[in-house]
Amino acid sequence: MKKKINLSVDGVAVSVPSDFTIMKSADSIGIHIPRLCYHSKLSLFGGCRICVVEVEGMKNYPASCSTKVKEGMVVMTHSQGIRHARKIILELIFANHSPNCQICEKNNQCELQALAKQIGLNDFILEGERKRFPVDNSSPSIVRDPEKCILCGRCVRVCEEVQGVNALTFSNRGFKTNVIAAYDMGVGKSVCVNCGQCVNVCPTGALSEHDHTSEVWSAIHNPEKIVIAQIAPAVRVAIGEGFGNEPGKDMTYQAVTALRMLGVNIVFDTQFSADLTIMEEASEFIQRFENKGKLPLITSCSPGWIKFCESFYPNLLENISTCKSPQQMMGAMIKTYYAKESGINPKNIYSLSIMPCTAKKFEALRLEMNSSGYRDVDAVLTTRELIKMIKQAGISFNDLKASEFDSPMGCSSGAATIFGATGGVMEAALRTAYEFITGKELININFTQVRGLEGIKEATIPINGIEINVAIAHGLANTHALLTDLVKGKKNYHFIEIMACPGGCLGGGGQPYAKEPFEPFDKRLYEKRAQGLYNIDSGKSVHKSHCNPDIKTIYKDFLGKPLGNISHKLLHTHYSLRKPKGIATDLKNRVNLFTKK
Repeated sequence: MKKKINLSVDGVAVSVPSDFTIMKSADSIGIHIPRLCYHSKLSLFGGCRICVVEVEGMKNYPASCSTKVKEGMVVMTHSQGIRHARKIILELIFANHSPNCQICEKNNQCELQALAKQIGLNDFILEGERKRFPVDNSSPSIVRDPEKCILCGRCVRVCEEVQGVNALTFSNRGFKTNVIAAYDMGVGKSVCVNCGQCVNVCPTGALSEHDHTSEVWSAIHNPEKIVIAQIAPAVRVAIGEGFGNEPGKDMTYQAVTALRMLGVNIVFDTQFSADLTIMEEASEFIQRFENKGKLPLITSCSPGWIKFCESFYPNLLENISTCKSPQQMMGAMIKTYYAKESGINPKNIYSLSIMPCTAKKFEALRLEMNSSGYRDVDAVLTTRELIKMIKQAGISFNDLKASEFDSPMGCSSGAATIFGATGGVMEAALRTAYEFITGKELININFTQVRGLEGIKEATIPINGIEINVAIAHGLANTHALLTDLVKGKKNYHFIEIMACPGGCLGGGGQPYAKEPFEPFDKRLYEKRAQGLYNIDSGKSVHKSHCNPDIKTIYKDFLGKPLGNISHKLLHTHYSLRKPKGIATDLKNRVNLFTKK
């Protein structure tokens, strides 16, 4: 048991463990010290100095986020001197910050704005030279605006500590300090995996998703285009947060109505193509297992994970399922099967997907994703972007009546719904693989051993007398740990699910920003969204992908069979080693570091 330390915070006596900081001690008794660079899920940085406090006997004002408590310490968090110091610190930050708050992506959701109100900063008296850096638009997923950066370091730390990618770093010193991608080559040319977790923790608008709403509006207003949208599972239990609802509330059919009111012609469900993915992926696993093919089979639904593997673990590329993600499968089906059935020329179709993920923007532009002769997906909007468009159109989202998806790709199973939660793809695949292998009905469909928010989960699933070893990882730092053990021969798996984002798609880089009482990477937030998906699964009449009647129809009328010639051409793809321009040698060294046995 840790030693207790007794101190006083604003005249309140408190006894806390010896490893507590002043900030944590204040939090424990309901005293909130202003903060910017601090984040409870990241390492301590102490760079912004907004959290300074006055400690009796100390000459300087220490940063409360990084200063450990001492016996008998007397702390004052809002003395006259501290309030004045905080105002000066905050004004110095604003003096070197872009003034375009009204048109900033984070306007009214900016922590810097909120802090100015909290501290009582009413005017600016400091004027002078301000930093000038160009906007980095090199990535299809993420935009970096250094003039809005306050150098809090959250993005650098989340990329290193939560994702293990290290795509961002500090450059130069003093007034010229900036956050850049390696060699200042631009985010789009770096090892960035487009996951968007840096966007989720950025307190200002220095990082945001690449906005495609204008492009989508143009397509909607183009009389020559048939706009066909699809909605991912994780979107439906998060979109309501943008309109004041609790996380996890199912707003599926309000979202369908909203898309039609925006001018979208047809709305399909990505859960249909998630069922399609399971048909192909479960079949692929069985084929590899029975024919002693390359194992473990690793899921391919997460484009952030795919780019991560291409950059750091190219020796595992053959282990990745050749299945496209549900987004890309739906895009291919829209421009082939649906175009044929409806008599629409594919060149007139504008394929739009609504995703929780910024990396999906990157995935849609991959050169491999055009097996139909057309791009599978023409544009990707994040959940946040759809919320923005609904508000731009003046639609009262919470008052909308429910409306159903269009046919023939609007019917889905509960297995497809849980794709959005970490472990969901694995559970969906196991439900189908079990019945494909045994030929018997699976009575208990809930594989609860693969659920939950542990960073790495392992389970052994008995199927027909054979033990199948599976693993699930979410967040790329956890993936590093899992794959390091795998390549060193410390672990033996048959099937692995990997999602780039913490919590899976529920915690995607394009989901609504966390609001109090939640924060980014908050398990309570992920749990609420996940429970929403599991509730939808429970309420479905069909819980297995291969039992979806529309899936049976599409194979009967068009695809033939899983892993057949047509499905292989349209629904499968390949990946290869990715070498960012200008750092091939450095990348090779990093690849060797992470894959060395």
